[in-house]
Parts: sequence; C-alpha cells; structure tokens
Amino acid sequence: MHYVDNILKTIGNTPLIRLNKITAEIDALVLAKVEYFNPGSSVKDRMALKMVEDAEADGRLKPGGTIVEGTSGNTGMGLALAAIVKGYKLICVSTDKQSKEKFDILRAVGAEVIVCPTNVAPDDPRSYYSTSKRIADETPNAWYVNQYDNPSNAVAHYEQTGPEIWKQTDGKITHFVVGVGTGGTISGVAKYLKEKNPEVKIWGIDTYGSVFKKYHETGIFDEKEIYPYITEGIGEDILPENVDFKSIDGFEKVTDKDAAVYTRKLAREEGIFAGNSCGAAVKGVLQLKKHFGPDDVVVVLLHDSGSRYVGKMYNDDWMKEKGFL
Repeated sequence: MHYVDNILKTIGNTPLIRLNKITAEIDALVLAKVEYFNPGSSVKDRMALKMVEDAEADGRLKPGGTIVEGTSGNTGMGLALAAIVKGYKLICVSTDKQSKEKFDILRAVGAEVIVCPTNVAPDDPRSYYSTSKRIADETPNAWYVNQYDNPSNAVAHYEQTGPEIWKQTDGKITHFVVGVGTGGTISGVAKYLKEKNPEVKIWGIDTYGSVFKKYHETGIFDEKEIYPYITEGIGEDILPENVDFKSIDGFEKVTDKDAAVYTRKLAREEGIFAGNSCGAAVKGVLQLKKHFGPDDVVVVLLHDSGSRYVGKMYNDDWMKEKGFL
C-alpha cells in the first residue's frame, strides 16, 4: 500500500514545468516551479509547517494553543492545515484588499478571520500588523507567528525549495526569479543556490507602491515609494527581517495591470491556472530577458493557485472596472 499519514506529508516536491508560448521571445529555457501543487495550493504550506514545528520544538507553541497570524490568505491556509492535523485553534488577521475567496477558504478550514483596513500605516493600531500582535497578547496560550521576521520562514526554503530546484535542474539553473513579500522564499532559496553555485543570479519581483527595489539599490527606505496597489502577495511597506538583500542580485517592478493580464495569459497560453503574483513573476521574467542567454536555465517560482482570484483577475467585469481589459 502506498499512502501518507496525513495531509501535511504531501507538502513539497512540486513539479518544474517548461513555459512555452508565454516566454517564446526568450532564448533561454524557462521553467516554472508550480507551487499550487502543495495541498494548501501555495508555496506557503512549506514555511507554515516549518514555523509551527519549530515553535512546538522550543515551547513557544503549546498543546491546545491558539495560532495567531497576519496573513493575506496563503500562509493562513498552510497554518490551517497544520492546526487541523495538530489540534490547534487558528486566528488569521488580514486586510480588506484581499480577495473574498481567500477569506472563504480560510473559514472553510476552520480559521477565524479578522479583516483590517489596508490603507493605514503599519504602526497604526488598526493595521493588520498591530491587530495580530494585540490579539496574540490578549489571547491565553497564544503564539504569534510573525512570518515577516520569523527565521523558520526562510529556513523552510533553504531546506526544501532550494534543494528541489537544484536537483530538478541537475544543478544547471543560472537564474532564479520570484515575487518578494515576506522575503522567506527568495532568501532561503538564494542562500542554498549560491552555496551550490555563487554565479546563480537571484531576481526579486516587486510592485509599484512597495519599498523593496529602491531600498535594494540605494539603501534608502523611502516612504514616498509607498502607496496602495492592487497586486496581491508581493511588495511591502515595511522591511521584513526575512529579506536578505545581500543575496538578491536585483529587483524588477511590474505594474498592477501587467500582473493581472499575465496571470490570465498563464492560464490561457500554458494551462497553468495560477495566482496574481505569478502573473507578475512571469512578466518580470520577460522584462529581464536581456539578462538571459541561449544556454541559461531560468526558474520562475509560481506561488499559488488561480482559485483564490476567480472574482478578481479571472473576472472580466472586475478587469474592466480596473481598466485592465
């Protein structure tokens, strides 16, 4: 008999899929690491489980405890699966810009969801950062995950995602491209790949309204760079401790419109029904094409599934309302 003990045992070992039509103008071999094959439909399953297991091991998370996290949805889903299997309660704090589907999915797997306003400063008591910290403080036997500054986030990708990509490409990877939010994926994968081959180039995909690109290039945290944007899952108005800027070779910004349009193109041209930040990542690869030669192997990580965005990027009325169609 061939089976696993529980749903958590199916996390990882996601496929690497060649992109054909959407990247036809690029000479290099472009491969997508498609993370919606994880049970919670996103890359975040990996770090959610790692953060929970590390917190159990050192006593921060105790039996029967409550897990509290500020999450746009995907980390919450990963935490929900761990909470179900391991017997914890979960409270997810999110923002009102996230798709309704994300909240419905979290509630479907037993999480309590609290929604905060997006357009407030991170230190505003109404922000989802402040609210999650307050709830964790006020709830007995609670553990605040804090994926932005929790080192287990990046370690999960150093231990799993990086080695998988290296093995799947037979060590031939030359460029790794990924959207940056908490910074865990890019920093963990970068650390592993650069230990294997320091010549591998690491590219972060950012969005307009986020501070990453300018900070990486100038060392200046410019609040004038911060304004509301539509793209979900990448960019920040803070500098998470998990973003290891030294390991990143460059950032490329993609517009909200391009991210949405290329999310749909991925589904229609490649049959890859992926999320909003995946469209941004693929458009970022196209914008970076001058850096790739015919012998290069480019791996772009696709974070999550399109199922979270059927009311947004995959909805014609929404696209027209935003002026994207």
